[in-house]
Amino acid sequence: MSTQTATPDAPPAPTPRPGTGRRPSPPPARRTRGLTSRVMVNGVLAVVAVYTLMPLTWLLIAATKNYRDLFATNPFSLGDFHLLSNLDALFAYNDGLYGRWLLNSLLYTLVAAVLSTLVSVACGYAFDKYAFRGKEKLFGVVLVGVLIPSTVVQLPLYLMASRLGLVDTYWAVLIPSLVNPFGVYLARVFSEGYVPGEVLEAARVDGAGELQTFTKVALPMLAPGFVTIFLFSFTANWNNFYGALMMLNDERLYPVNLGLFMWNQNVYQQPELYPLVIIGSLVAVVPLIVAFLCLQRFWRSGLTAGAVK
Repeated sequence: MSTQTATPDAPPAPTPRPGTGRRPSPPPARRTRGLTSRVMVNGVLAVVAVYTLMPLTWLLIAATKNYRDLFATNPFSLGDFHLLSNLDALFAYNDGLYGRWLLNSLLYTLVAAVLSTLVSVACGYAFDKYAFRGKEKLFGVVLVGVLIPSTVVQLPLYLMASRLGLVDTYWAVLIPSLVNPFGVYLARVFSEGYVPGEVLEAARVDGAGELQTFTKVALPMLAPGFVTIFLFSFTANWNNFYGALMMLNDERLYPVNLGLFMWNQNVYQQPELYPLVIIGSLVAVVPLIVAFLCLQRFWRSGLTAGAVK
């Protein structure tokens, strides 16, 4: 008869008391991979930032130089400070033609941006809140319009404007700018996220008509989306170069970007235009910066809220 001695089980390991246990540190290989990834991402971001800011830095420095210093000094080194004299020469050249171009750009941009934003918000609201026959197919046509480059439609627009006698007028630039398929798409997204159907039904029960419901109830709720679409439209219209090039021949009607392009085409025949092109390019950036700084509170909230229903 054999006897076996039972070996006692090993006692369980004590569990750490709540709040006293330490999280296990990641393995060295994982820490190394994480550090390498962060370094690579930060390096790429730094390269992109330098690539983006270098032309603007050169523009800021070059705008302070006169014609001689532009070619006699290093592109990124400071010469004699001539910023104020360059500005004075810019707005005095050819009886203040640059100032007229700047006003033309503000006219084209502000009028077109406000009207196209109103049209886009109204259309996006209608696509979201109303049910009508062929709605989704029609919205698909709008999305196709987003995919078509604006330069493709400039020749048909020019032919239609020529038939109507609108070439070389303000209307030739303003009317095509009122159509913004991307703005309609954004407006529908914002309407889905910002305007509850229950609120509209309550307004209708209280006796508000459809137009009053849109203007008094829905439009104030869509204010962040309105500003976001306005900024997109403002930027697109301010940079609208090819449309103005096709439609305009009178230099008094030029927007600022087209006028600077024409000056730049003549710098070899008129070298004194070169500093004016540089300082004019710097001045042309200022309205965009001012618009974004003044409206950043609205478009930031609009972009984040419009992405989440």
